[in-house]
Amino acid sequence: MRPVAPVNLLTSFLALALLASCSADKSAPPVQSAAVGAHIAGLDTERKQVSYMVGLDLAKNMAPIKDEVDIDTVMQAMRSAQAGEKSLLSEAQAGAVRQRFVEHLRLKREAEQKALAAKNLQAGAAFLADHAGQAGIVTTASGLQYQVLRDAKGGKPKATDTVRVNYIGTFLNGAEFDNTYKTSHAASLVLNQIVPGIAEGLALMPVGSKYKFWIPAKLAYGEQGVRNAIEPNAALIYEIELVEIAGVPSNQPEQRGARD
Repeated sequence: MRPVAPVNLLTSFLALALLASCSADKSAPPVQSAAVGAHIAGLDTERKQVSYMVGLDLAKNMAPIKDEVDIDTVMQAMRSAQAGEKSLLSEAQAGAVRQRFVEHLRLKREAEQKALAAKNLQAGAAFLADHAGQAGIVTTASGLQYQVLRDAKGGKPKATDTVRVNYIGTFLNGAEFDNTYKTSHAASLVLNQIVPGIAEGLALMPVGSKYKFWIPAKLAYGEQGVRNAIEPNAALIYEIELVEIAGVPSNQPEQRGARD
């Protein structure tokens, strides 16, 4: 879910004014471009094509608040201002309305996030409760669940160690949000600087092994989530391959692209 950005949305109203003024000015002669052709129905001048393009962009930018504003009233205000007519709102009144609107969007966003967090927490708990009974799944005291996909005989990292890992991160619905196999190198992580569930999981793994982890929200990113990436209280799934512990010799070769 992409958070609503009140300041940007208010700024988009100003951009709409530009479109309104351009569309309303019928007296300016059209600028004919060599790239313009009659095959674009209703957009036979450069001015019309640019105006339509701006309109499409504005519609996309205003989509998050499309139910919050009346476009006809917005256009009325813009045309009135362009014509030099007296505003129906004084500067002070406009400022007060703007402040109320920003606060409204903030409260609405908070309510949406709380509802989403509660929904995700319930869904994650139900999934993990059912998943815990499946063959090969181990549940730790913290609630972390894991399965050994490939065992190994290497050493295990300590809380202060830096490790190199390959991993695939997905949501419970299978949608992928991160994948080091699609980059040119493994990721370097310090165990005491990452989310608790991954840190706990890595401490269980010998170098060269591959485990799969199911991480409850409290051991992942919790109620805050990650802006524009991970929803609040989302349970996560990680398939992790421990390549090496920094500074510790390993006889296990790095297996880029392995999926076993």
